[in-house]
Amino acid sequence: MLDRIKLILLGAPLNPMQSVTRDKLALVAFLAWIGLGADALSSSCYGPEEAYLALGVNSNLAIFISVFTIATVFIISLGYNQVIELFPSGGGGYKVATKLLHPYVGLVSGAALIVDYVLTIAISVASGADAIFSFLPLGMAEYKLYLAGGFIVLLMMMNLRGRKETIIVLLPIFLGFIILHVGLIIYGIAAHAQGLSHVVPDALLQTNLMAQSIGWFAVIGLMLHAYSLGSGTYTGIEAVSNNVQHLAVPRVQTGKRTMLYMAVSLSFLAGGLILLYLLWNAAPVPGKTLNAVVFSSILGDSWTGQTLLVLTLELEAGLLLIAANAGFAAGPSVLANMAADGWLPKRFQYLSNRLVVQNGLILFGVMACLVLFWTKGKVTLLVVLYSINVFITFTLSLLGVAVYWARHRNTPTWFWHFLFSILACVITASILCITLYYKFLGGGWTTLVITAIIVVTCLFIRRHYHFVKNKLSALDSLLCQPITDEHDTPHVLDPQAPTAIIFLNSMSVGMHTLLSVMRLFPGQFKNYVFLSVGEVDAESYRGEYELAAMENKVNGMMDYFVKYCHQYQIPAEAYTAFGTDSVYELERLADQVGARYPHGIYFTSRLIFPHENFIKWYLHNQTPLLLQHYLHFRGKELMILPMKM
Repeated sequence: MLDRIKLILLGAPLNPMQSVTRDKLALVAFLAWIGLGADALSSSCYGPEEAYLALGVNSNLAIFISVFTIATVFIISLGYNQVIELFPSGGGGYKVATKLLHPYVGLVSGAALIVDYVLTIAISVASGADAIFSFLPLGMAEYKLYLAGGFIVLLMMMNLRGRKETIIVLLPIFLGFIILHVGLIIYGIAAHAQGLSHVVPDALLQTNLMAQSIGWFAVIGLMLHAYSLGSGTYTGIEAVSNNVQHLAVPRVQTGKRTMLYMAVSLSFLAGGLILLYLLWNAAPVPGKTLNAVVFSSILGDSWTGQTLLVLTLELEAGLLLIAANAGFAAGPSVLANMAADGWLPKRFQYLSNRLVVQNGLILFGVMACLVLFWTKGKVTLLVVLYSINVFITFTLSLLGVAVYWARHRNTPTWFWHFLFSILACVITASILCITLYYKFLGGGWTTLVITAIIVVTCLFIRRHYHFVKNKLSALDSLLCQPITDEHDTPHVLDPQAPTAIIFLNSMSVGMHTLLSVMRLFPGQFKNYVFLSVGEVDAESYRGEYELAAMENKVNGMMDYFVKYCHQYQIPAEAYTAFGTDSVYELERLADQVGARYPHGIYFTSRLIFPHENFIKWYLHNQTPLLLQHYLHFRGKELMILPMKM
């Protein structure tokens, strides 16, 4: 029954070893624009509003904020085009900072991205709930948090089915949002075409009057303050570079095309909305977003206008949910990249049978719910927390690109690439500093503390994995002997003879198990059979080359152990399998080999540490214990040999 429910909710398993599977999962530019670009596009629902409201009575200055916003979107987008070129296998800001600056800088960037994507989900769902409740009675506001939490759980379940399936389901909402909002912006500006000609002269006049009254520094400070508060507008631009490995080939071209779609649509919506606020004299109304206010003014009080207003706000809420989905689409990839480098538990590399990073999806869903209820869904506070970490990653990524071009000065166009990267880096660093200055005591310190806690935690995890890696490397050189081909003659195995069936996962651990069996049971076993599974995880499933490298590594290891036994005239053979669930594949191999060798006894090894605790248990998979339970329940014998660290 549980298997049937899982099949209905999550869908049928996918075969990662078939190339057609990868092709079916790959995102073309249009779908990537929806699935990954919606995060950036949805920020037009709250970023421009924050910037406009920060101007207060000096709303005429909004025209300058609109121009700065459009320019910033294109500058950051073009900067991330270079990231896509340099890292076509994905990884984005984390990989750039790690490879081009320093692994510790990459750690900071990765930790910032983790917090960023958790907040992406929380702020998008909270803003979507605000949009829905903008046209509902105020008395229903108490249910807003519960509805938002339910949306997070729903999106998490949809993503567990698969990234592409989720995007296709949300496609009508995205297209409806684009069509209706573009139409309203064009109509709203055209309806005030006469006032449009006075916008720039009025802004210049007010700027001069303010400068005479309070000074140019105060005027510039006001505009920078508003500009920085609107920094939420640029969040999500980095999502494409973090997930290039999920795009259709040619990946770089697909990524650049997606970035173009994103930059054009975001700049038009963000800049257009700020201009609408200015032309229609939008003022905040309790319980309503500024978008709801200005669209209500544009559409009027007729039945048709109110119907369109409700539809517009519903589509805004829908797009914000798609943006939250971008956090689920991109966040687990960051966890997987960091886990591959040893900063996080290896289990965040594991793929489910639907080829999604299941553990990462669940973690992001839980953390987003906690943040949502902790902040009570206050978008103003979430924007502050959100934008700080986004611009940490922006700044480090663009600095890494600038360093790359400074090191490759033999390229003909290096200087212009370098100059552009530095300009983009200065812009993002300036926004980061201004946001920290104005919002540090208003909640900005919280996101820095959370990011620092993640960094410290990752340092301890890396230290543990580094210790284990050094121990195993030392054992590799100590235990693994050279193989000579002169004795590599197959020996006939007797299925009725006593057989040692050994599970392997690495050279040193496997050799420790083999030698321990020979020492504990001298001459007892006439056959040796080796079982191993090549686990298809997020790292090995990046592309055909990585998948082939993983297969070759597993097959090479199995070949070594068979040849080692043949060298000492011991009959041996090996069985391998490949899949996303190593325990399931090992159980299947164990049943297959057990049927052939009825007098076989299973062996495996388990790492034993001086001080066992839950943390070390979580950092290492518990495959030996799971296999032991499976085989014991079926009347088979499995001996776990301790491998002292």
